[in-house]
Amino acid sequence: MTITTDVTDVNAAFATERAEQIDAARAWEARLAERIARGEVERLADGRYRVLTGWDRGEILSATGMPQHGLDMTGDRAALYSAVPAWHGLGQIIPGGTSDVDTVLELAGIAYDVKRVPALYEWQGDILTHTDKFTTVRADTGAALGTVGARYEVIQNRAAFAFLQELVADMGVIWESAGALRGGRKVFISLRLPEHVTVDAEGINDKIIPFISAINAHDGNHPFTVVVTPWRPVCGNTERFAVRDAYTRWTVRHTASATDRIKEARRTLGLSIRYYEQWAAEETALARTDLAINDFHKVINSLWPLDEDATDRTRTIAAKRTDKLDDLFRTEAERSGRTAYAAERAVTEYLDHYAPIRPSGALKGNPIGARGQRLLEGADDEIKSKAHRKLMLLRR
Repeated sequence: MTITTDVTDVNAAFATERAEQIDAARAWEARLAERIARGEVERLADGRYRVLTGWDRGEILSATGMPQHGLDMTGDRAALYSAVPAWHGLGQIIPGGTSDVDTVLELAGIAYDVKRVPALYEWQGDILTHTDKFTTVRADTGAALGTVGARYEVIQNRAAFAFLQELVADMGVIWESAGALRGGRKVFISLRLPEHVTVDAEGINDKIIPFISAINAHDGNHPFTVVVTPWRPVCGNTERFAVRDAYTRWTVRHTASATDRIKEARRTLGLSIRYYEQWAAEETALARTDLAINDFHKVINSLWPLDEDATDRTRTIAAKRTDKLDDLFRTEAERSGRTAYAAERAVTEYLDHYAPIRPSGALKGNPIGARGQRLLEGADDEIKSKAHRKLMLLRR
């Protein structure tokens, strides 16, 4: 088995295209400057240009078409930190990146906190307070960022860094990029996935997506979003592309417990926190281990043992379970061979999608929701791990 890492570098392709657009726009500006110097064109107050001579006299020319970066320019520099130079030539660059969160916050222009203050309005000469409306405000400048409800909780920019660190279980990650857009209303942070973190690690030849990004908005219009994506955000467009082309994503509303939900996010994003080399070696061993149906049945019986005095009903349930697992094993064997790896996949698929469940409490009568909750909570992780260990004993 070969684990592939074949990912098109969309960031390099985008930067090349932007460089060509900038060159074309600058050439247009140079030709325009020459025409202005010759008295053929004049600049208007709104930034457009009027032709004064020739057949097109009186024609109005619009802007040059220079690509826009959309970064926050509140301070004296663009709000961007990056481990590599960006296409627009702006931002604070640390070649190779840094793991120091404080440095990134400062260089990215996002070291500010956000406060939630009561929203006011004027009525008949008096200033009154909304009872259920608040304004989010940048603590460093006092700029209003958005209007939110009473249940809205601010997720501070620093908390987004902590969330990503915990998500990949690595406090020493190298930050790829961070910055602010739209006056600080939206913030992005990205890191390259560490080698010991894989996406959808149970598959064969799965694509390894290099970046994970958090997008934190303070305007009240967007949830806190984490995406696994091929894009490294360094401007407004690439931030949008990162969300648009995400391999997988997790979102949560701005609540007090949002950044505590690491386990849920990790499962939703399909992240596997294990040492990559060990995982690759073990899965390769399973994929190279032929498995007879009798050996598969021995594994099944060890996972779901039957007592000698089991009732007829219990034996019927066990037989149906074995039939379903046999069917899943045959289907997976057609794709990856009749191997221990196919057996592991069959057990996992059975537990995730076919094992009987009994919804209770708030999820009573909602089997789909109950199954989803089991996945999020990892209710079957122990038996999946046991199956893996049993199959590893058969490896060759």
